Amino acid sequence: MPERVSGWAGAIDRAGMVASAACFVHCLLTPVVLSLMTVYAHFLPSEEHIHRVMAMLVAVIGALSLLLGYRKHGRSSVLVLMALGLSAIFAGAFFGDQLPSHWAEVLVTLSGSICLICAHRRNYTFCRNCKDCCADS
Repeated sequence: MPERVSGWAGAIDRAGMVASAACFVHCLLTPVVLSLMTVYAHFLPSEEHIHRVMAMLVAVIGALSLLLGYRKHGRSSVLVLMALGLSAIFAGAFFGDQLPSHWAEVLVTLSGSICLICAHRRNYTFCRNCKDCCADS
């Protein structure tokens, strides 16, 4: 079983995992930090703006890395997880105010982050076990 993934493919999948995990951590910690520091909340930029920027960042990094991996090994489960994850993240970022509660928005966004983390992990695993991916290094 090959141990190395090509530098570019491995690095971009790791970047995608980090971006998805950062989104996940942001969703978990922001309500706690804001509730503990309500006096300083007015110094933060618009929450909706942050969510939309993060959604776009996660989408660009995630789609690039996942599509590159898909082109190598053609595993459709990666695309399905990517589509579900990006749909949930965009729903939370752009339509979260139309959901029944803030917690519904958080749950939708967290589920999207989890789908993307799983997609990146599967992509990374497929590349790690792929002779073509390892031959590129």
